Amino acid sequence: MFSIEKNGSLGKLAILTIMSSGEDEADLKRQGEKFGYRLYKGKVGSMDSAKIFAAVETAAKKEGLIDERYREEHALYHSVFEAYNGMCRGQIGLGTVLRSAGLLFCIVRGTKLPGNNNDGEWIAVALYGNMGAPIKGYEHEVLGLGINPI
Repeated sequence: MFSIEKNGSLGKLAILTIMSSGEDEADLKRQGEKFGYRLYKGKVGSMDSAKIFAAVETAAKKEGLIDERYREEHALYHSVFEAYNGMCRGQIGLGTVLRSAGLLFCIVRGTKLPGNNNDGEWIAVALYGNMGAPIKGYEHEVLGLGINPI
C-alpha cells in the first residue's frame, strides 16, 4: 500500500489518483487530505485541445482549487500545458491532425512534499487516457503531468 507520508509527493499523488479507482482512489484522497492536499478528478473527451484546457480550468474553479487571481490561473494553465505536452509527446494538437482524446484528469493543490511548507503551494495536473485517430480501436494510452508553483 502506498504511503504519502513515507514516499509521497504532489506529482505522485496526482498520477496515482488518476490511475486509481474505487477504494484505492478513496484511500489516496484521504491520505492526501490528511496532509492538506486538495484534489479533484474528472474526465473530458474531445478533438479540440481548447476544450480539454477549459474542462480542467472550469473544474479547478468550481471545486475551489484556484481563485480568480492571475497567478493562480497562470499556474494552472502552465500545469495543464505541461501535462498536455507530455500526453501529446511534444506534438501539440488534436483535431487539426485528426486525433481525439478521451481523458481522465486530476488536479492536486498543496505542497511539493507532504508537510513541507517551506516552498509554498503548488498545483499539479495529470492527464491519462486514450488518444488516436477518431476511430474505435485506433487509440493508445497516454499520460502527462505538469507541476507549477502558485
